[in-house]
Amino acid sequence: MFMLGPIGFTTPLLLLGLLALPILWLLLRAVPPAPIRRRFPGVALLLGLKDAEAETDKTPWWLLLLRMIAIAAAIIGFAGPVLNPDQRETASTGPLLILMDASWADARDWPRRLDRTTALLDEAARTGRPVALIRLTDAPTAPVFQAAGALSQTVAGVTPNPWTPDFAAWATALPPGDFASFWLSDGLDHPGRATLRDALQSRGQLTVFESPRPIIALRPAQFADGVIQLSATRLPATDNQTIEISARGLDPAGIERELARIPLTFAADDQNATTDLSLPPELRNRVSRFELAGIRSAAAVTLTDDSLKRRKVALISNTGEDEALQLLSPTHYLRQALDPVAELIDGSVSDIILANPDVIVLADVATLSPLESDQMLDWLDTGGLLLRFAGPRLAASDISRDAEDALLPVRLRAGGRNVGGAMSWGEPKFLAGFAEGSPFFGLQIPPDVTVSAQVLAQPDPDLAARTIAALADGTPLVTRKPVGQGQVVLFHVTANAEWSTLPLSGLFVQMLERLAVSTRPAAPDAADLAGQTWVPQVALDAFGRLNDAGEVAGVDGQTLATALSTTGPSAALPPGLYAGDDRRVALNVTRADTTLTPAAWPATITREGLDVQTEQALKGTALATALSLLLIDILAALALSGRLLGTMRNAAMIATALLLLNPHPSHAQIPDDLRAIEATSALRLGYVVTGDARVDDISRAGLAGLGQRLFERTTIEPESPLAVNLESDELLFFPFLYWPVTVDQPMPSAAAYAALNRYLRTGGMILFDTRDGDIAGAAQTPAARKLQLLAAPLDIPPLEILPEDHVLTRSFYLLQDFPGRHNHRDLWVEASPPDAELAEGMPFRNLNDGVTPVVIGGNDWAAAWALDARGAPMFPVGRGFAGDRQREIATRFGINLIMHVLTGNYKSDQVHVPALLERLGQ
Repeated sequence: MFMLGPIGFTTPLLLLGLLALPILWLLLRAVPPAPIRRRFPGVALLLGLKDAEAETDKTPWWLLLLRMIAIAAAIIGFAGPVLNPDQRETASTGPLLILMDASWADARDWPRRLDRTTALLDEAARTGRPVALIRLTDAPTAPVFQAAGALSQTVAGVTPNPWTPDFAAWATALPPGDFASFWLSDGLDHPGRATLRDALQSRGQLTVFESPRPIIALRPAQFADGVIQLSATRLPATDNQTIEISARGLDPAGIERELARIPLTFAADDQNATTDLSLPPELRNRVSRFELAGIRSAAAVTLTDDSLKRRKVALISNTGEDEALQLLSPTHYLRQALDPVAELIDGSVSDIILANPDVIVLADVATLSPLESDQMLDWLDTGGLLLRFAGPRLAASDISRDAEDALLPVRLRAGGRNVGGAMSWGEPKFLAGFAEGSPFFGLQIPPDVTVSAQVLAQPDPDLAARTIAALADGTPLVTRKPVGQGQVVLFHVTANAEWSTLPLSGLFVQMLERLAVSTRPAAPDAADLAGQTWVPQVALDAFGRLNDAGEVAGVDGQTLATALSTTGPSAALPPGLYAGDDRRVALNVTRADTTLTPAAWPATITREGLDVQTEQALKGTALATALSLLLIDILAALALSGRLLGTMRNAAMIATALLLLNPHPSHAQIPDDLRAIEATSALRLGYVVTGDARVDDISRAGLAGLGQRLFERTTIEPESPLAVNLESDELLFFPFLYWPVTVDQPMPSAAAYAALNRYLRTGGMILFDTRDGDIAGAAQTPAARKLQLLAAPLDIPPLEILPEDHVLTRSFYLLQDFPGRHNHRDLWVEASPPDAELAEGMPFRNLNDGVTPVVIGGNDWAAAWALDARGAPMFPVGRGFAGDRQREIATRFGINLIMHVLTGNYKSDQVHVPALLERLGQ
């Protein structure tokens, strides 16, 4: 490439055409040719006369110069000028290997890395160099050199991975021969980087690219001393820096929101920063992840698991707490084990049930009152865990002897069993290994755990299936049975050390953890994870986005423990949330001891930053300049010849004729003020633009057909519907929006969601129509999954399937079915208030006076309402008379819907009629 200052030329030989410009100057000066001089005596009479309009006899010098510049600009343009061309390694024509770390640390400026890679490929294409591109976070395979143009088509689809590369394995997978290397490094010192660096230097010149932008990583959250401890590390450690940490999770309505936000400040020259976040237990248990605001990286997100959550555990015993006899208290060891890892509740059974705890522990409580038993069973039906411990009271009672008690997992023998001590008939018994089907499977049993007394279970057919822990002689130690959605678990020994040394051991805490009674604040070790298969539920990509893990195979507990403590995530074990039999474990890209260390490069390696002047082709600019100058030349020539005014007059006439032929451009945009007047001067229904022209046309025709039926049957006279762009249009002008859900429609922006939430809070209604008719049954359709994504950021209240007494069933017509083109009964609306009561003598409840902000269904109502220009239905609905009836009911539902939007729940006020009549009678 020929360089002239900062400008290079891809075809420099064409610049030789500039040498012909002097010749062109002479040729152009000869036009027009000089006149032949002839003497005529009568010319003397014309001497002294001057023409009103003078015309030159040769081309002026300034016009010649203009033409020379235009031709020079054309020659330069065809020579392919390039501003700031990339001249790296222009002398080399050998193979070029581009390496990208492509780790989570690269995600912070990934588009810039792609731009640098594209610039390298463009330069290689100009010089004809073969290129190979590898992503070091992939499995090592020998790269293949190919034409740079082929790689340019695929480089835009390359994305980073949320784990670190295996550099040592890549060092052995390099292709044979010599080649130059360009390494886009993430700037961190990973194991094995030096091995790969030396291998590349042995093959040829190595150039390293690193970004000057800082790297900030958030460590996993830890719970201690009643607060959440958050810490982060950065590279490099420079000036004071403050970032914000956002805690996100599901609100009571199941919508993900920001639950809390707290600043984190790095001191000057300090690489680490910590802060504490105090949240109520109910809010803390809802947190699903912490993330650094404004940073797109997997290291800026840490997922939370069960180690952060604290269950509410109620402890109940029949003995009071005596400070002098604390070690003999039935709940002493339970309190010691659970107090650091659970929220403990005390009180009577009735009071505790009102608090809705996750676990209720009965320590040697034999008998409950009938009321307490009923309350306990109702609580178990909702998914509670009742944990019972034996003791002298339970052994001496007659509970669950002849018939199995509902609150005990097995029938018990009277009196218990004493297997150790002076009055016993044997030595203390040891625990048997936990069976594979037991929740305790994989736990190591300490040799000093023994049992000296227990209550025995009577042999029953279900005893073996309900035994989850046993002694060495086979007698049950822990039994369990399901009750409703919950379960009852019985330890056949006391909760203190009176009958067993189990409460004195660490195994006791582990067993409570496996039963989901408690959770550990620290990361689990190999012993906690061993013996289970962990299935990924949520996966984290390199940009910190959460995705469904899909149907993938689980991993062994030992492998997961190694990743948590040492190796970190990998291609076979990506970061995310893993679920086992009894708990969930979060595998993040950082650990509690993660420290960022910069990569070290020898002085012999060239290091460059990502900030580079972008190549800019000037060919188009040069040719456009040449064309502009030639146009000016034409105007100048017309002016010199006196024909400019006539030409301009003709051009104006042609432009006027074109405007008259097309007075209203088809794509003219209505100004905002005119659209506001159009939307508010009359009642108009709106439909959300999806980007699918066919779906949008059906929506417009459907609302137009519904408007015509409203005009015919009611006093509502809507004008033609309007298309609504969520990104630019004002939503408050429309009382009703029809939103058809398509799989490919784009997600609205944050500003659009803010406008939608404001619209829903101020009385607007949106009809979400998935148009699938629930054809998948229990399985979700793609449209239903898309609806979940679209509606997740919306402030939607709790929903329920439309009840029979909802005002939508009677706002104009009396309806119990709501078909469209499909006929599926389920229609979701805002849930009725829990205190809504059925008034005496009235067929429906006293509901609230508001309007449900959303109606969700999938019956494709717009297609059932749609009418063509002749007023005939556009789409078939059903067959024969049944189809006509279904279309009519669909129309009635649409009328009910608009009446509900415009009038609210006014018909629910009929519940007050008896009270009004009574007051009038007084």
